[in-house]
Amino acid sequence: MTSPAESASRIPEAVHRRRWAILGVLMLSLLIVVLDNSILNVAIKTISTPAPTGLGATQSELEWAINSYTLVFAGLLFSAGLLGDRLGRKKILLGGLLVFGIGSALAASSGSPVQLIAFRAVMGLGAAFVMPATLAVLMNVFERDEQPKAIGIWAGGVGLAIAIGPITGGVLLDHFWWGSVFLINVPIVVVALGLMVWLVPDSRDPNPGRIDPVGVVLSVVGLVLLVYGIIKGGQLADFTDAKVLATIAAGLVVLVGFVVYEKRSDHPSIDIDYFRNKVFSAAISAIALVFFALMGVTFFAVFYTQSVRGYSPLQTGLLMLPLAVAQLVFAPRARLVVDRFGNRATTTGGMLVIAAMLAAFATLEADTPLWILEVIFFLMGAGMAHIMTPTSVVIMQALPREKAGSASALSNTFRQVGGALGIAVLGSVLSAAYRSGIEDKLPEAARHEAGESIEATLAFAAKLGPKGEALVGPADDAFLHAMHVTALCGAGVALVGALVVYLFLPGRTPTPEDKNPELATADH
Repeated sequence: MTSPAESASRIPEAVHRRRWAILGVLMLSLLIVVLDNSILNVAIKTISTPAPTGLGATQSELEWAINSYTLVFAGLLFSAGLLGDRLGRKKILLGGLLVFGIGSALAASSGSPVQLIAFRAVMGLGAAFVMPATLAVLMNVFERDEQPKAIGIWAGGVGLAIAIGPITGGVLLDHFWWGSVFLINVPIVVVALGLMVWLVPDSRDPNPGRIDPVGVVLSVVGLVLLVYGIIKGGQLADFTDAKVLATIAAGLVVLVGFVVYEKRSDHPSIDIDYFRNKVFSAAISAIALVFFALMGVTFFAVFYTQSVRGYSPLQTGLLMLPLAVAQLVFAPRARLVVDRFGNRATTTGGMLVIAAMLAAFATLEADTPLWILEVIFFLMGAGMAHIMTPTSVVIMQALPREKAGSASALSNTFRQVGGALGIAVLGSVLSAAYRSGIEDKLPEAARHEAGESIEATLAFAAKLGPKGEALVGPADDAFLHAMHVTALCGAGVALVGALVVYLFLPGRTPTPEDKNPELATADH
């Protein structure tokens, strides 16, 4: 049996002493990557305004400004994790941050929507190398008994970044030009790079084996095709389109080919046998399912607060603060609930809370008191905290420490694909339900364009002048009905996630006191 002294010696004393400062640097790196996407959501309307205020981007160009980042990010996450394990996580982190900072500066100076789309892809490239490396470094500077606490704080940082993004974006757009939402990243990157060089130790897999170029290429091609097909299906609001089906099918075929190749390879990028571990597979599935439900709902929540309730982007960001506060409060403490009740009960409970809050969205109307919405957001954040922390701990501790980059990359890849699917699929449900509710209220010639979304209907109504005011009420009603249908679909997905974790995650680990009650009484 390994003694505590022998266990502690796995991490150098100098690194152990500064582990919390290192966690702070990792969270700063993570903050800008996660925060950037939520900031952009606030700036969309400004960027669509003609120059000099914005770039005059069309709806399609705006979608690709968001999706080019997601496509590159999701497609390269897994490969980035593997490179971190092989070349060193610190090098990968520094390189990823540098690329992200350069991409941010270029995006801020974009002279056209096409340039913005291209530079957002560069930012996605940098982010793909930052995200998995932060969690991999964390696993290599904290001992196993402190990892749940550190991962809880890390997960709370993700929630904070998601919520403060719209607030930061709103403040910047109130005082500066649209490019400021990207330029703000540059000074943060410079600070993070300096602190990282000073504080963060390097780590890598001591026995990485030979490079697996075929596996890397197959994983990138498969993920890019899959995510592109999902995004395109969401844009068209039609997953039966031949091109969409062909792209998704091609992505799945390539990914199946990747799995078959990895199983037969004597130097695989990832050991497929890890997925035979039901606990590991259930935890990864839970993350994908919860982000499927949550990202889809966050997508329509912004339209509910801004288009139906009439709040500004900054006010919308402030309304979502309870989501961040709950994650900040509960994520670092979720390990205590796990210690008391076990992974299964904690994660299942979190999933059920998420399902209940998504179902609660189906009760919201145009005049629902705001405090109800705030309670829903707070409880959603609490539910997320009790899912993210235990599942992340399970995933990261299921694989050997030297494979931390691969484990983190797998977790983040499933989260990104789940989130992209959520926005695309639930966005399609929202669009279809809205169109069916508003079409008969619109002139036949305008049904296709004006029926795309509540924003499109309200823009059409504004063009009609006073006559268009009669469309506002029906548009709100159609959107609320569509939101209710979509929220219930999201709740159904969360319930599936609850069933998965209930069936496959482990229960409470018995403590020495549980095994021998006399130990507990002997202490008193």
